[in-house]
Amino acid sequence: MWADLKALCGADIKNLFDGTGRARDFSITFDGMLFDYSKTSLTVEARQAMLDLVNERGVEAQRDAMFAGEKINDTERRAVLHIALRALSSAPIMFEGEDVLAGVRAGLTKMESFAEELRSGQYQGAGGPITDVVNIGIGGSHLGPEMAVKALLPYRDGPRCHFVSNADAADIHDKLEGLDPTRTLVIVASKSFTTVETMTNAETARAWMARAVEDPASQFVALASAEDKTKAFGIASERVFGFEDWVGGRYSIWGPIGLSLMLSIGPKRFREFLAGGEAMDQHFVHAPLGQNMPVMLALLGLWHHQVCGYPTRAVLPYDQRLARLPAYFQQLEMESNGKGVTMDGTPVEGGSGPVVWGEPGTNGQHAFYQLIHQGTQVVPCEFMVAAEGHEPDMTHQHELLVANCLAQSEALMLGRTPATARRLMAAKGFEGEELERQARHRVFKGDRPSTTLIYDKLTPRRLGQIIALYEHRVFVEGVILGINSFDQWGVELGKVLALELEPVLQGKVNASNKDGSTRQLVEFVRSHWEVDE
Repeated sequence: MWADLKALCGADIKNLFDGTGRARDFSITFDGMLFDYSKTSLTVEARQAMLDLVNERGVEAQRDAMFAGEKINDTERRAVLHIALRALSSAPIMFEGEDVLAGVRAGLTKMESFAEELRSGQYQGAGGPITDVVNIGIGGSHLGPEMAVKALLPYRDGPRCHFVSNADAADIHDKLEGLDPTRTLVIVASKSFTTVETMTNAETARAWMARAVEDPASQFVALASAEDKTKAFGIASERVFGFEDWVGGRYSIWGPIGLSLMLSIGPKRFREFLAGGEAMDQHFVHAPLGQNMPVMLALLGLWHHQVCGYPTRAVLPYDQRLARLPAYFQQLEMESNGKGVTMDGTPVEGGSGPVVWGEPGTNGQHAFYQLIHQGTQVVPCEFMVAAEGHEPDMTHQHELLVANCLAQSEALMLGRTPATARRLMAAKGFEGEELERQARHRVFKGDRPSTTLIYDKLTPRRLGQIIALYEHRVFVEGVILGINSFDQWGVELGKVLALELEPVLQGKVNASNKDGSTRQLVEFVRSHWEVDE
């Protein structure tokens, strides 16, 4: 499949613009957003060949199956219905003969009621109204809400939100330091209420709170579906928000896992966030394939990685408040499509998903853009920027930000020729061999691909659209690759071995069955623990 397409890869990007309306023809507009993919090597012929894959691989049928509640997560025998969590105006969504939306909307109403109670001061801590919220989770139950709360800080009119995920005690220690336990709410996000890292941090937080609050569990909320365990922890049922097993962790920001976001920006703004996700869902379902943002974003990802052979992808938001977005998309892509086998258990053809990484601009320009511009490996870049910022008295800074974003994609495409570099060095007074040497350091090969997603302003609605856009992008890629994007068996082995190693480290179990490297590492750690004791 991919070998035939490789012959189409190799066009010089800047030459594709000669005398054509390429920018218009290789862009998609939708609801305040413009997705420009004209600065890639995708030609009309290559685009059609990629679109043919969508039909050949049955993407539309799989999409419809997902929205219909079929169990497309085949290895876990589960439906994939995170789209139901944001279906504010949808027709019924059926699963096993029942409309799931009644339960979803009841859960949303329960969240809104609690949020209003807390934000109004009706629900208080032992010392008065809640001023701070500590969300304890890991993976999707951490990355999603942390990213969204930071992204929408201009809309915050509720308590300050802090996020803990790492099992490293430094994480929770540093987040709790300086907070007033009598005015802090702790959210424990774990569907099973057994996640080791999360529950370890939850116990630490409860002990911290117990030093100042007689009934610490009264200031805890559980985002979980294991009511027996939340009850044993002491959390009242009215502060337990459950969700179904058809919601995967990295797709869960739209429901109870998003409670911290709702507490921060309020129920009305949270609904705007959901509406943005739903709008992208409808676009994904109804837009023609060639004008479908998630489809084209997915095809470009496959074009760059599977066809052109570029091993990584950089996500580069020119918005400081989107600093956690690259990490969020990193999990979304790499945990979803980082698989070695297809649905039927055969090896994946042409490799699985790329390495996804990035940082916000303009910080990255002074860190890793050197490699992007002049390094020996090509890194497709996905820029995103808002036309308008949230700081009306700082318009010049936003103009500078946008100018930098647009300049980077232009520079990646155009580069700088040896002739231009020589003229620049000659103007500086260099001559002969030194001129040539200096010029070579200033040559940019160019012809490096990038896309740009530009939107009017980063509002709750736009953020919802962006997240749903990338969710569906990952889904389309997975279908074409033949991968189940909704399981994550790769995280299991490390968890199993960690449970085995804990008693070894404690000296309760002999390490003789471990490999030589692991035994040596255990001995080093234990030698230091014994000294400390």
